[in-house]
Amino acid sequence: MTAAFVTGDGPPEVPLRRRLKRAERARQFKALALILPLLLFLLLTFLGPIAGMLWRAVDDREVRQVLPQTVAALADWDGRDLPDEKTYAALAADILAARTAGTVAIASKRLNYVQNGFRTLLAGTARNLKTAPEPGTANAALEKINPAWGERATWTAIRSASGPITSFYLLAALDLTRNADGAIVAAPADQAIYRDVFARTFMISFGVTALCLILGFPVAYLLATLPAGRSNLLMVFVLLPFWTSLLVRTCAWIVLLQSEGVVNDGLRWLGLIDAPLRLIYNRFGVVVAMTHVLLPFMILPLYSSMRAISPAYMRAAASLGASPATAFLRIYLPQTLPGIGAGSLLVFILALGYYITPALVGGAADQMISYFIAFYTTETVNWGLASALGAVLLLATLLLAGVYGKLVHGAPVTGGMKN
Repeated sequence: MTAAFVTGDGPPEVPLRRRLKRAERARQFKALALILPLLLFLLLTFLGPIAGMLWRAVDDREVRQVLPQTVAALADWDGRDLPDEKTYAALAADILAARTAGTVAIASKRLNYVQNGFRTLLAGTARNLKTAPEPGTANAALEKINPAWGERATWTAIRSASGPITSFYLLAALDLTRNADGAIVAAPADQAIYRDVFARTFMISFGVTALCLILGFPVAYLLATLPAGRSNLLMVFVLLPFWTSLLVRTCAWIVLLQSEGVVNDGLRWLGLIDAPLRLIYNRFGVVVAMTHVLLPFMILPLYSSMRAISPAYMRAAASLGASPATAFLRIYLPQTLPGIGAGSLLVFILALGYYITPALVGGAADQMISYFIAFYTTETVNWGLASALGAVLLLATLLLAGVYGKLVHGAPVTGGMKN
């Protein structure tokens, strides 16, 4: 029970529990005020752009804005035969209006993604259609300009791009498309490239992560077990790559791995090879350069995890008769799992989005998904497909983060020995 205490003739004092709640609320408000700038910064620079990317992956309003009457007329079209005369007349009116407004290129660019040659078809029709056709003659007038207006696939392409949202870009990012009947089918062989690109991206990322773990684990163990003076000196060499530009480090590997580079010259001087090895502009160069850049991101989480392990555990295992290998595998290694998981996840996620290193030291068959995202963003300005590829990559990253949470946080962090 809470009670209010009365002192003299004055008002009753506020109960202690209520004062504690007020103090706790005031503390929470102060904490929120301190982190509010960071939350706003993340909202504006991280969550906002991601939300915009996800929206662009399904946004499809270009054709609807340029050809509104045609889109409305096609809403009732069954898709089996050619549209009626009313739809042809609506298209003619939209084309004339779009030519006056200068927006024909917007719709033709979007429709060309669905059907090759649509840019030429729509631009040529806008150029040759001088006036609105007479009532009942729109069909003949448009087919006279270009016979493609008499094909069902042409009108199916317009209806599929009539928005306001679409699955076209997301399906294309998975090498899928819709046929004339609206069913989802595999994309043509000459257009199906993104599954291979995603597989290549994940394979390179897994390989780089495994190499970083193999190379970084002994280094982290050495840093964690050496005296503080030597450990700090070695840590400087681990952190040294952070003080050098990524572009400079990548270009340095080009100098080292090229045909007349230091590595090939050294191998020939040792008599191990007679002709230069091809170490650059291929998968080997990409993996080596990315491993060098990302290795510190593996070492630091491992080092942090290993520093928290008390040496008394290994001594206790040895006193109970365990061999060094058994003590390491059953006592020490399980306690490093959080560091292994954190470092692997960090390296893998960073490797998934790498662009500069594969672009400089890799060949045409070694480019990762980030190259295609950059290509569609800067070269062809196909924001829809670039956003869809980014959305698929984001989904894969979130799934991996979820798997990491299940495996690492659900695993025991201490080992044990049977009697």
